[in-house]
Amino acid sequence: MPTVSTKRCCGRNIWNAFRLPAPAVNLLQLTNTNAMPKTTHFGFEIVNEGEKTRRVGRVFEAVATRYDLMNDLMSGGLHRLWKRFAVELSGVLPGQQVLDVAGGTADLSRLFAKRVGSNGKVVLSDINAAMLAVGRDRLFDAGYAALAVQCDAEKLPFPANHFDCASVAFGLRNMTHKEQALTEMARVLRPGGRLLVLEFSHVWKPLQPLYNAYSFKVLPLIGKIVAQDAASYRYLAESIRMHPDQETLKHMIENAGCVSVEYFNLSAGIVALHRGYKP
Repeated sequence: MPTVSTKRCCGRNIWNAFRLPAPAVNLLQLTNTNAMPKTTHFGFEIVNEGEKTRRVGRVFEAVATRYDLMNDLMSGGLHRLWKRFAVELSGVLPGQQVLDVAGGTADLSRLFAKRVGSNGKVVLSDINAAMLAVGRDRLFDAGYAALAVQCDAEKLPFPANHFDCASVAFGLRNMTHKEQALTEMARVLRPGGRLLVLEFSHVWKPLQPLYNAYSFKVLPLIGKIVAQDAASYRYLAESIRMHPDQETLKHMIENAGCVSVEYFNLSAGIVALHRGYKP
């Protein structure tokens, strides 16, 4: 690097140096914000959006075959009651059509299929092929011929004003653009249709120390012993902490186009069910 010497003359610095030519500046790169990769969170870690999608995919590929067993162990079976409560509050009637977004192993899809009957329709969707395969097989084994579609919740391949109910259970927090996913769910609903979000939320404050100890100590240990995968369940605990609280999620659903949005805290706020209606 060439040295630079200065002399002061008349109160000004006069630069006497041989300088290298300045590199050409690409003004498009400076002004185009798309040139910079967009970031988001993967648990507590900040990553590029594309990297989050890949990592979440790997998490669910790793746990797909043991997903239901792990849910039973982690929640003491309570997840089944939370899901039944969600379906009961859906107001779904025989003959109606339901979209189960990020439906995974099809717990909600099976409950919805029982409610809509042979004249109704349930569509199970998930972005992850491994999870979708498990859910599809479980539906067939239970005697339900539900449609299984692999798709991105942020770009649903369904027409507007089509479903009577759209639900997502324990999947929204894994999505990169949650607002876009909620908007898409609202779009495919018929007027008067219900949007349901069942998700881990912010627990009652006095229980937070105990809940944190369980989440960050016990959950990864269970994952290591049962699924040989502590990292995926450490991500689970972190992703819950990064997910919007009950009031914030309520406003997000309203901004997606729903009205009369309300939420129900379950198990002291460990889980919350949000319900809104398309006007």
